[in-house]
Amino acid sequence: MKRTVSLFLLFMTMMSANAQSHQSIRDSLSEAIRLTDLYPDSVELKLKKASWNMMLKEWQRAKDEYDNVLQLDPLNAAALYFRAYANEQMRRYSFARADYEKLLQLLPQDFRARLGLALLNQKDNRTNVAYDQMNQLVTQFPDSALAYAARGGLEMAQDMMELAEYDYSKAIELEPTNTDFLINRVAIRIMLGRKKEAREDLDRMVQLGVSRANLLEYYRRVK
Repeated sequence: MKRTVSLFLLFMTMMSANAQSHQSIRDSLSEAIRLTDLYPDSVELKLKKASWNMMLKEWQRAKDEYDNVLQLDPLNAAALYFRAYANEQMRRYSFARADYEKLLQLLPQDFRARLGLALLNQKDNRTNVAYDQMNQLVTQFPDSALAYAARGGLEMAQDMMELAEYDYSKAIELEPTNTDFLINRVAIRIMLGRKKEAREDLDRMVQLGVSRANLLEYYRRVK
């Protein structure tokens, strides 16, 4: 489980922060390919190579490398998780679902696998199943802002705005500085006609460091 979480955090941090240039990632991938050729049975090297493929959004190549890992280590949680993600990016939803479900057989309480499966079902238009899974996530992980935000996102997509506002408000209580949660609540409150509260959220985002210029369209809508 620790391996799954640590790889996920490493991947997301490097992706979101754009920590390395495209060429630097290419160079790292080339080195990973060289090393995996030298040590073809190394699971760790294959995972590293696949992570560079993921950062370059080379989903098929990443998926193929995770296939190789799972041939050597069929119960490798990190490979199952990221192969599911790669398959999802390629819209191979049934394959992604199978990997999430196998991972949950290994780690029944794994939060990210449960969330990944719920979001996949939402994307695959299995709305009722996804909503049930997100309800279970909130029940099992009541201190997780991400669980509330995920459910709020589904509710927002289904035009269940009152429920969505509640869930994003709970997420913000748990992570008061998360501007992604705040901007979603702004959009919800505008749709609900609660312009004063939406403006308060916008002002709060500015206080948190978001450029007011980036929020001008929202400010215009709450006048």
